[in-house]
Amino acid sequence: MKEFQLIEQFFRDKGQKRRDVHLGIGDDCALVQPAENKSIAISCDTLVENIHFLPSMPAHELGYKSVAVNLSDLAAMGADPAWMTLALTLPDVDNDWLQQFSEGLFEAAEYYSVSLIGGDTTRGPRSINITIHGQVPTGKALTRGGAKIGDWIYVTGTLGDSALGLDILLGKQDVDPQFKEFLINRHYHPTPRILAGQALRSLATSAIDLSDGLNSDIVHILKASNVGAVVDVNELPVSTSLVGSVGPEQAINYALTGGEDYELLFTVPEAQRGALDTALIHAGVKFVKIGQICAGDKLRLVSNGEPFELDLKSFEHF
Repeated sequence: MKEFQLIEQFFRDKGQKRRDVHLGIGDDCALVQPAENKSIAISCDTLVENIHFLPSMPAHELGYKSVAVNLSDLAAMGADPAWMTLALTLPDVDNDWLQQFSEGLFEAAEYYSVSLIGGDTTRGPRSINITIHGQVPTGKALTRGGAKIGDWIYVTGTLGDSALGLDILLGKQDVDPQFKEFLINRHYHPTPRILAGQALRSLATSAIDLSDGLNSDIVHILKASNVGAVVDVNELPVSTSLVGSVGPEQAINYALTGGEDYELLFTVPEAQRGALDTALIHAGVKFVKIGQICAGDKLRLVSNGEPFELDLKSFEHF
């Protein structure tokens, strides 16, 4: 099968049809019409086999996750998903694999109202590169650089599940069967917090999505905002499956250093805490307060008022 046949069969004229796409797949460029008074948010992620995903990963899940991890970046900016392009590199043409991959990709794209508007295919080691575009009201985008001393630090969802799911797949952990499916699914099938990001536009002072682990990602906010932070590890949200599999102490380490949670970490001033409760409850997202922004430039982890030392390193994408 040649390149254009592959595109026609698996990707062209499939998925979400948006009215703001004036010209999609099939020309040298796509043409889109941004909404009035909106800024365009753009993010790009590459997933490479044996680096970002295992060769054994089901193609459907890989297609879904490829979109979801990019959507998580839009969520961290408070953006509305709109369009994406796909650059797909494959060692050979496997029709069954492509069918499953494209179904997973379009499942995520349709759910979040994203149109595939172009891309490229080539031969080589398997990798997936997606560039995603969203729109956010001008001047309302969330960034990493706005945290202020006294702001409270929050995270959505639960942390550490994806990292343990990966360790199960790698044979590094053996867990009770009642927890195994949930943990692996959290690795394969992350939930981009789009609604939470939108709800936080006028409430949060800073935000980031958690891809490399809380212990690493929060430092990006501290550096961009020129502040420090205190995080109470006993407040970290951990699932019953995580604690039931590895115990409370190791669960804390997974929650701090486990990569690919794709939850949101954000800061909110005291004056907005009441509005935050209302906004995120309406968005259907669970969230917890884990610490506070302070003076300085360091992250301090504490447990019962005492310094807390990590046993594990943070997740590395490279």
